[in-house]
Amino acid sequence: QVQLVESGGGLVQPGGSLRLSCAASGSIFSINYMGWYRQVPGKQRELVAAISSGYSTMYADSVKGRFTISRDNAKNTVYLQMNSLKPEDTAVYYCNVDWAVTTDGVYEYDYWGQGTQVTVSS
Repeated sequence: QVQLVESGGGLVQPGGSLRLSCAASGSIFSINYMGWYRQVPGKQRELVAAISSGYSTMYADSVKGRFTISRDNAKNTVYLQMNSLKPEDTAVYYCNVDWAVTTDGVYEYDYWGQGTQVTVSS
């Protein structure tokens, strides 16, 4: 089993910054991709950014140049630095692990955090 715990959401004014963190715990040997998704009511969850175990990154076009994803493999933690925030960035942000290998050699697939609210408003 893999557990994901997010932190760092909150209320920020337009143009401000926030940093989200997501720590994975459990009997983890390695994690493939770690990512951030977001969802607003009535819309599908969308990918914001993702990072591989080898630090390759991908971003949604809407956040390129403003958001930066990073990870600490030793801590099984992924971060999302969000700068120049806009009201349209308001959403619940979810951390995701696509697959992980446990210390028993078992593959675990598709884990999600509980979500953290980000509100961008003046």
